[in-house]
Amino acid sequence: MLNIYPAVDIKGGRCVRLKQGVATQATTYFDDPAEPARAFAADGAEWIHVVDLDGAFEGAPRNLDALRRIAGTGLRVQFGGGLRDAASVEAALDSGAGRVILGTKAAADEAFVAEMVRQHGEKIAVGIDAKDGFVAVKGWVEVTALGAVDFAARLALAGVRTLIYTDIATDGMLRGPNFTALEVMLAGTTAAVIASGGVSCREDILRLRELSSRYGNLDGAIVGKALYEKRVTLKEIKE
Repeated sequence: MLNIYPAVDIKGGRCVRLKQGVATQATTYFDDPAEPARAFAADGAEWIHVVDLDGAFEGAPRNLDALRRIAGTGLRVQFGGGLRDAASVEAALDSGAGRVILGTKAAADEAFVAEMVRQHGEKIAVGIDAKDGFVAVKGWVEVTALGAVDFAARLALAGVRTLIYTDIATDGMLRGPNFTALEVMLAGTTAAVIASGGVSCREDILRLRELSSRYGNLDGAIVGKALYEKRVTLKEIKE
């Protein structure tokens, strides 16, 4: 089954969407991030994908109050953005996250990832944000020399059960996912992969569902701007 993760990105306390991760290209959709979360819950969502953009750019979570309000909707929350030490991970889990996403810190310190997995098990996921096949960090403003697929394979060996794979070039562009790169990622790791970036219509979801049948480790897809721009509804996707 392909799980659908509606996305809520938070910047300045508001629900926004960025284009290719550029902070200056933000569109505000809701003043209260809990508002779309309640709507997604009403439409049958089970999980919600929440990113603290301020935390991603500044290096520490900045929107934990919003996380608490979103968790109060009853949705299971997958939360990332600025989780670069054990205290931040604990704070996010204490604020209602059911799963936390390590990003920049994971790329720099795989031993830290292994320790967090030892402490928190399946509650730890790692976000792999790729540009031209290489891992990008610090809110996507820096591209490393770390190959995304090689990194994914090592994370699986370290015990990470869930990876969130984002192709930066497609994120927020409503042009469809980079299916070729996604297939390479699925073939290159044993961890469950959640695809992110570019989902724009029902046909994209159908193609992802087909990949999920072909590759047993495609867990789900994150859908953001397509929902906010009403290109597709969560009910339509679930049907």
